[in-house]
Amino acid sequence: MRKLRRHTPAEPDSWKAGRAGFGLSEFLVVIAITGVLFSVTVPIVLSYYHNAQNTTGAQQIRTILSQARQIAIEQRTFVCVQVMAPTQMAFYASPDCTGSPWLGSITDAAGNITLQPGFTVSASSPVFDYLGHVLPQATYTVTNTTTGSTLTVSVATSGRIAIP
Repeated sequence: MRKLRRHTPAEPDSWKAGRAGFGLSEFLVVIAITGVLFSVTVPIVLSYYHNAQNTTGAQQIRTILSQARQIAIEQRTFVCVQVMAPTQMAFYASPDCTGSPWLGSITDAAGNITLQPGFTVSASSPVFDYLGHVLPQATYTVTNTTTGSTLTVSVATSGRIAIP
C-alpha cells in the first residue's frame, strides 16, 4: 500500500491572513468616486424637482382656466377670469367682471380660488364666451416664489389653453 503524503502550502497561513480586505488606497478611490457621483447627481435632481414644481403651478392655472371655459360653454354665458390678488383668482358670469363671483367646488365662500402655496400669477382678465372663445387673448405668468423661476400659460382667442 502506498502512503499518502500531506500537502503543505507554499505560503504560511499568517501571510494569507494579512492580505484579506481592501487597502487604504482602494478605499479612498471608492470614496472619491462616490463623491464625484453625488456632486454630479444632486444638482440634476434639484433641477428636476424645481421644474416639476413649476409645471405643477402652471398646470393648476391651466385647469382653472379650463374650468372657466367649461362653465361658459355649459351655462351659455360669458365668464370673466380675474386675478384678485397674486395668489387668488375668481370667475364672474359677466363680460366685464362685475357682479358677484361664481361659487363652486373650487372656490371658497367668497368666490376666491386660492393657488397652491409658493406660487403667484399675473395676467389680464380674459372673458370666455358661450362657444369657448376668449377675448382678449391672455398670457398668465406663473412665478415660483421659492426659486423665482417663471412659466407662462397662454390662452389663444380660439380658447385653446397651453403651457408653451
